[in-house]
Amino acid sequence: SFADTPFFSGPICVAMIASPSTTALLFWSWVNQSQTALVNYYNRNSASAMTNETLIKSYAVAVGSALTVVFGLSTIVQRRFSASRARELMRYVAFPSAVVASSLNCYCIRYQELETGIPLTDENGNNVLDGATSQVAAKQAVYATTASRAMLQAPVYFLPPFLVGSVFRSVLRRHPAMTVPVTTYLLLVCFGLGLPAAIAVFPQTSTVAVSNVEERFQALRDPRTNQPYKVFYYNKGL
Repeated sequence: SFADTPFFSGPICVAMIASPSTTALLFWSWVNQSQTALVNYYNRNSASAMTNETLIKSYAVAVGSALTVVFGLSTIVQRRFSASRARELMRYVAFPSAVVASSLNCYCIRYQELETGIPLTDENGNNVLDGATSQVAAKQAVYATTASRAMLQAPVYFLPPFLVGSVFRSVLRRHPAMTVPVTTYLLLVCFGLGLPAAIAVFPQTSTVAVSNVEERFQALRDPRTNQPYKVFYYNKGL
């Protein structure tokens, strides 16, 4: 979706990395996790229903965790280090908070799939057993998506501030006005490369061995060949 592209999320990520205070970081973390919640909701497996009550509770847990981690880490940094050192370290607070919050965000938004299950299909996308769902496939889908969301945070929230503080440090000290443009450019590049890489690790259309799913699926035969299925497919979501 467009909301999960560097051009939409990029400015939010730059604002998080560049936030000089706890208040600013809390605000942009809330914006970021609200946007992430929408992305996770609209990119879940569409066969899994979700009530408004469940969505609100999941959103509250996800955003609450993000703000808690941000507040805790930023408070520790500002109390234990000098003002100049704290400003440098504040750039990294967004990374661990984003890993924790994005993982919880994805899991909370989609955990209902673990109970309802998701459909299994053949290689052409046809349901192998109408009206039946697999909790085993749902578990793999939710866990894989949660892991990919956690992995994505490294190129977005760790590499840009690391490069700014090491490779480009001397240049930006001489030209401080270039800090935001350079950070923005690095983040867009890292996001643009990291997003497809993180998604590619766990393909949207994934497979599960017949022997690993529920017993009701294991005796099914492919109606085209009358041969037992060897693998099933499922939509992992993004």
